[in-house]
Amino acid sequence: MDYKRIIKILEEKNIDAIITSDGYNMRYISGFAGATGFLYISKDARVILTDSRYTIQAKEEAPDFQVIEISSEKNYKAWLSDLVNEHKSFNIGFEDKSISYSEYSLLSKLTDDVNLVELGDELNNLRIIKTDKEIEYIAKAEAIGDKAYTAILDFIKPGMTELEVAAKLEYTMKCEGAENLSFDTIVASGINSSKPHAVPSNKKIEKGDFVTMDFGCMVNGYCSDMTRTLVVGKANEKQKEVYNTVLTAQKRALELIKAGENCHVVDFAARGYIADCGYGDCFGHGLGHSVGLFIHEDPRLSPSCKEVLEENVLMTVEPGIYIEGFGGVRIEDLVVVTKDGYRNLTSSPKELISL
Repeated sequence: MDYKRIIKILEEKNIDAIITSDGYNMRYISGFAGATGFLYISKDARVILTDSRYTIQAKEEAPDFQVIEISSEKNYKAWLSDLVNEHKSFNIGFEDKSISYSEYSLLSKLTDDVNLVELGDELNNLRIIKTDKEIEYIAKAEAIGDKAYTAILDFIKPGMTELEVAAKLEYTMKCEGAENLSFDTIVASGINSSKPHAVPSNKKIEKGDFVTMDFGCMVNGYCSDMTRTLVVGKANEKQKEVYNTVLTAQKRALELIKAGENCHVVDFAARGYIADCGYGDCFGHGLGHSVGLFIHEDPRLSPSCKEVLEENVLMTVEPGIYIEGFGGVRIEDLVVVTKDGYRNLTSSPKELISL
């Protein structure tokens, strides 16, 4: 990354150094993907502290950083204290939103003169606008998800369990080149589909069930995310109505997406339509979120988000209707915000499929 962006934070916050243990930001800033240890960065030093399990990996992945191996003889606190004293970096920025209490205690006791300054979202905000390479990785991951969905259409049968379907999705993504999952796969059938984040179970899929599948994978650490809902058997009129309401809501939101648009305005395009159709109480979560190294990044498409979309921001658009005792529908695409609109990275069909 461009380290001038880090220097700018140091200057604006009037701090001497940043110390972080957040795995996502450590990777983004340095390239080290081990997610264990501390990163110390100042105007004249870039250091990764980790243990012997990761030192070789850190040297390979972060050639611009000095790698220090901690040990039982000299632990994190001792090494960080030496760095602070050596570089006279007594004003230290830390990630107050992600640090643990024990790590905060460690940092607060590095020296008698240490002054800890809250960074808020400063480092997270570095990751909002994606580079062409980052978008390429995410697009590859989303394409793998599309292949998994295509495979699942020929796989799902009545009598299968949700866990079997989840396993097939995950197996296919791995076979297609995914290095890991973006999150725990969701497969929810029948009345379970009324739970937005249902956990796959041994429930058997029956004829007439909605089946909602929310899944994603990683390529070079970058996440994909998509959701599709289908019906096993013949859809009834109520199912068609609910499904088409969600699909139309998503289309209305997508029509507004472009650089310069307010996040809450895009959210309302879908949320307002769902409410007008009589299902306002059945859509409780946000319309979408950004993705990157972490599956849920900022900005968000939600009623409370006042941020403005920018070019090369990745956003999910995932309206849903969830009716207790009946079932639910969610349709989710992953898009790249452009100057005049968006580029949809999700190519799987969105019309209601009955298997």
